[in-house]
Amino acid sequence: MSVTVETAARTAPAAVIVAIDGPAGTGKSSTSKAVAAKLGLGYLDTGAQYRAITWWMVNNGIDVDDAIAVADAAAKPVIVSGTDPSGPTITVDGVDVAGPIRTQEVTSRVSAVSAVPEVRTQITELQRSIAAEAPRGIVVEGRDIGTTVLPDADVKIFLTASAEARAARRSGELKGKEAVDLAATQAALAKRDAADSGRKTSPLAKADDAIEVDTTSLTLEQVIECVVTLVEEKRSA
Repeated sequence: MSVTVETAARTAPAAVIVAIDGPAGTGKSSTSKAVAAKLGLGYLDTGAQYRAITWWMVNNGIDVDDAIAVADAAAKPVIVSGTDPSGPTITVDGVDVAGPIRTQEVTSRVSAVSAVPEVRTQITELQRSIAAEAPRGIVVEGRDIGTTVLPDADVKIFLTASAEARAARRSGELKGKEAVDLAATQAALAKRDAADSGRKTSPLAKADDAIEVDTTSLTLEQVIECVVTLVEEKRSA
């Protein structure tokens, strides 16, 4: 039996499912975690799950450019995501990978791995089960949540921002040897956007019923308040 948002709603009448999509550098993670914390909801970073499976592929000698090899191994790693917004966790086969999955090595390979249909099927089912089990509801961030993973989400938000703003934010997140100049970061983001938007399976796209929020000239707090208001309006409707 497939898991649906309706199933999740029936298990907890007050539960609300919030889907926040958008490309990298738009403030998805910071916004999603803060909104979840303010509203007492769970939080799930779906991108971390794709990074986790990519990390596993790299560390187990799987050629990430070999779609068949990646597909054959897709069901092997056991990924567990903690959904506390104040301290989200992620493990693979019991190993804490919160740090390792953020390296440039993983970042440069995640698009190739996440484009494999078998990987997306595996991770999508995991995401749906997590959403269904969230007692009070959950904020789920990613790139295909409102369109594919949870198409019946109660609230759908699509965050956008200018290429320059996104590059500045992403570059600011990088530290030490991982830090690069803005031009290189912007180029990397453009490449990632093209890969995510152009893949055949669950591409990055705005759902028809999603509310678009351009974060270019907004502070993080303004974006958070905007989303919180939208969710509270839905809850009180």
